[in-house]
Amino acid sequence: MKKNLVVPLLFLVLMVACGNLVELLRTSSRVTPAQKRILKLLPKRSVIAHRGTTYWAPEETEAAMRWARNTGADYLEFDLQRTKDGFLIAIHDDNLLRTTDIDQKFPDRKNLPVSSFTYAELMTLDAGTWFNKKYPGRAKPSFSFLDILTLEDIVQIAEGKRIKRDENGKRIHTTINGTWTNVYEHDPMDNGNRPGIYIETKVPDMFPGIEEDLKRELIRLEWQGNKKAISTQKGKVSTANTDTRVILQTFSKESLKKLHANFGDSVPICFLLWLGIEPDDLPEDIPLTYKKHVESAISNGASIIGPSISGEPNNYSNLLTPQHAEIIHETGAYIHAYSFDTKKQLLQFAPIVDGVFSNKSEEALLIYKHQNTSRVDSSLIALQTLRQLGY
Repeated sequence: MKKNLVVPLLFLVLMVACGNLVELLRTSSRVTPAQKRILKLLPKRSVIAHRGTTYWAPEETEAAMRWARNTGADYLEFDLQRTKDGFLIAIHDDNLLRTTDIDQKFPDRKNLPVSSFTYAELMTLDAGTWFNKKYPGRAKPSFSFLDILTLEDIVQIAEGKRIKRDENGKRIHTTINGTWTNVYEHDPMDNGNRPGIYIETKVPDMFPGIEEDLKRELIRLEWQGNKKAISTQKGKVSTANTDTRVILQTFSKESLKKLHANFGDSVPICFLLWLGIEPDDLPEDIPLTYKKHVESAISNGASIIGPSISGEPNNYSNLLTPQHAEIIHETGAYIHAYSFDTKKQLLQFAPIVDGVFSNKSEEALLIYKHQNTSRVDSSLIALQTLRQLGY
């Protein structure tokens, strides 16, 4: 009698376990109605120019951002840090060794973080020659004139302008009450695209209050709250004239909460996923852990989730399987995955994402946005755009 009960009991246990698993995988956190309304206004199949480009020009420089704008990306993406005297600047690393000549200009301070330098000090650095040395096949003499950008610089580029420079490539600026103020001019090579901006709070624990600083600066620039109208042309990218002109992003749970506290549901916020051992990282990618991590982000204000994808050249962990995508979309959130650098990645993941971070926007636009899988050489488009811009 007892032997005969073993199989039915095991079957019952398995059924209950499976039922519990299904129940656990059902979402309990969802984006708010206000977030849903904003998400629906996002560009269809958003192409996000990662650091402008890391492939064709020195990342997060004027060349990279002007190139991304003219190429037709929906968003100019960059990392936000703060100088010692309060300027909000675009730079990825928490020190300046990799992408500037800091070791030559300030050798005794070369290992210090960005926050240890004033903006005037940073303006003495060359932010482009490193690229020419590392990638000689893509080098341009004009890249050696590039410098570090501010948040305002990138907003001005998105609006169709460029930094005004003298004959030596140095910025023209004014100093009022000791404050450095940059000067801008209409970009003669502007082709009418008006992208939005996609801002990451980088190492935010090093910059207390940066979320509040960001909001104040966006209000000053009229990109938050009472937003100014920006001239657009029919048939061109016009994200800068929509309610989704700004998207915020972070890997930090604490910064996510602060961004949501400052901006509410009126600005989409992307929580980025990374498989690792740090407190904010995803510890493992099994469905239940993944779901818990995503739902925590949603409950703290995220309406977009940014998982990493696998493949060359970065070989990140693949945090975007079909099951992962289903977990995210069940919450009502969008997926903006990073980073897409090959046609293979675009074709593989395109059906399950709502937007792509790409270092090669020209490729993403052809394959992801326009469904063009022909033999069009996207690199020719990229190089032609650089030439038109004078690089």
